[in-house]
Amino acid sequence: MAETNDLTTGPIPGLIRKVAVPASVGFFFYTMYNVVDTFFAGEISTTAIAALSLAFPVFFIILSVGSGLSVGGTALIANALGEGDKDQARKIAIQGLSFGIIAALVLTIVGLSLAPPLFRLLGASEEYLSICLDYMNVIFCGSVFFLVVYMTNSVLQAQGDTKTFRNFLILGCVLNCGLDPWFIYGGLGVPAMGISGIALATVLIQAVGCCYLLWRACRSGLLSLRYPKEFIPNGRAFLEIAKQGLPAAVNYMTIGLGIFVITYFLSWFGETAVAAYGIATRVEQIVLMPTIGLNIATLSIVAQNNGAGHLDRIRETVLASLKYGALIMSLGTILVFCFAETMMAVFSDDPAVIGAGSDYLRIAAFVLYAYVVLFVITASLQGVKKPMYAIWIGLYRQIAMPMAVMYLLTRVLDVGLDGIWWAIFTITWSAVVVTVAYAAFQWRKISSAHVPAEEAPAVPPE
Repeated sequence: MAETNDLTTGPIPGLIRKVAVPASVGFFFYTMYNVVDTFFAGEISTTAIAALSLAFPVFFIILSVGSGLSVGGTALIANALGEGDKDQARKIAIQGLSFGIIAALVLTIVGLSLAPPLFRLLGASEEYLSICLDYMNVIFCGSVFFLVVYMTNSVLQAQGDTKTFRNFLILGCVLNCGLDPWFIYGGLGVPAMGISGIALATVLIQAVGCCYLLWRACRSGLLSLRYPKEFIPNGRAFLEIAKQGLPAAVNYMTIGLGIFVITYFLSWFGETAVAAYGIATRVEQIVLMPTIGLNIATLSIVAQNNGAGHLDRIRETVLASLKYGALIMSLGTILVFCFAETMMAVFSDDPAVIGAGSDYLRIAAFVLYAYVVLFVITASLQGVKKPMYAIWIGLYRQIAMPMAVMYLLTRVLDVGLDGIWWAIFTITWSAVVVTVAYAAFQWRKISSAHVPAEEAPAVPPE
């Protein structure tokens, strides 16, 4: 492995910045990409933007599987590299790509079949349902491009390369600014497609990303397309990838299911509430964007150092990431609380949407750092091959508690729409308390079993 990709040596703060800054810049453009989609959906109609918001939890299932498998691939490849076993890292990279393609085909078939009843369950009917399906049917047909992008990025990310994905996200954002209006309104031989045009632009950009990231991953030496037989599924390799990646995928999927739950309760308050939440979460994404790189840096650095047996560097990485996150989110909290209405007004001129979204943002401003703590600690557990906790905290935070607390506040106590916003606040911070306690428990177990790095094997998987 090239020296520039070795995360087991050198000052931890410098390594965090090296990995996190390009990743955060990339996710800024990814968020801007979503903002562009939201903006042009709003130009079509309020129903279109509500449909895009309603479609997001379904779309998020694809992103969940891709993100989870990517996290698992990154952890396994980085651990192998930390151990000095490049052949094993290469095997995981190739089988991971094969796993991703198969998962994408399953998602396409299942998604096209189940999307209509899912949207009906969320309250969509007639034109509302039709617009949701127009968007998601195109996305499902392009699932394979999303999964290939995620799996090739895991190969690069495991080596500390976050610049390649950053470059793709910048290019994708620029292309989206041109393709969205072109495909929505038509012209130059392209028919007007409405919201389907937004989906088609997304799929085409992912296809471009496949080509670019595959090229870069092959150049890294850990991936090769020359020998098709190497992509034949290997049961043992698939099991290893599944054990590490599927818990992360389920964790991400609980976020999507959590959005289903929130959207279900929001639908009782009408399209305005759904649209307001959709816009407000985009604002949250923008503010949280600088800390996304901390999660990626934590995973990559912790995983390589776990493979190398450097326990002290693992602890230093987690604490440094939490410190950086606290500094960044202090500013984010102030900005969101003070300028909530201004931020909402960028995406909608509907006073009701602006008002409801602003109420949420003023409460959400004080939840921002909670997300940082949850994501950094979960990433560190992934890095030391302890992925299962992510599932349980995801089920707690995204499904079990929201169903109970939101029902209590909105239906029993009749608090109204604000009850949903305060439920999110309470549930998220309670999850932080549980997560910190669990991480401290795991750290004591790992520390008590630790021996000097030159004698110690990697922390065993669960």
